[in-house]
Amino acid sequence: MKLPAKTPAVFLDRDGTLNTEKGYLHDWGDWQWLAGVPQALSRLQHRGFTLVVVTNQAGIARGLYGADEVEALHQKVNQDLSAFGAVIEAFYYCPHHPDFSGGCDCRKPKAGLLLRAAADLCLDLNCSFMIGDKLLDIQAGLAAGCQSILVRTGYGRSEEKLAPQGVCVIDDLPKAAAYILRNSNRK
Repeated sequence: MKLPAKTPAVFLDRDGTLNTEKGYLHDWGDWQWLAGVPQALSRLQHRGFTLVVVTNQAGIARGLYGADEVEALHQKVNQDLSAFGAVIEAFYYCPHHPDFSGGCDCRKPKAGLLLRAAADLCLDLNCSFMIGDKLLDIQAGLAAGCQSILVRTGYGRSEEKLAPQGVCVIDDLPKAAAYILRNSNRK
C-alpha cells in the first residue's frame, strides 16, 4: 500500500498576523483582515501550500469566551476568505493557560499544535513555514522543524529584537508570502 504524499504547509498565527490585534478576539464583528492578507493566502494555496492556523486562545481558560465562539469565528473567517478563492484547511487552537488550566503540550511555544496538524493532514514539516508576530510563534515553528518567519504586524515590531539569528523578519504576511513563493520549489 502506497502512503499518501506529504504536502508542505504554511502555519499561521491568527491575531496580529492575519487580523488586527484586538486582545481576546472571539467575535466576527471585531475581525479586521490586515491589508493584503486574503490575497496572499490565496496565492500560497494556489501554489500548493496547505494553510493551517495555529493559535493560543487563553481567553477560553480565562472564562472570557468558549470554544463554540472560537469555532464560529473560524467558520466566518473561512466564509469570508472563500471570496478570495482560498480556504484555511484547519484551525488548531490551544484553550489552555498555565495560570488557569495547568500545563499542556499544545500552547505555543511548544510544537504540539503543529505536530497534531502534521499528523492529521499528512504535512511535510521540513518543507513547511510558520508565520507569526511573536517569538513564541517562531519557537513553535522551529521546534516542529519548520522555517519560521516573524512579521512586524501585531506584536512583531516589539518582538523583532528577540528573533533568533537566521530567522527571517518581514514587514507583513503578504511580503512573507512573496518570500515563501520566491524561495520554494512549489510550481
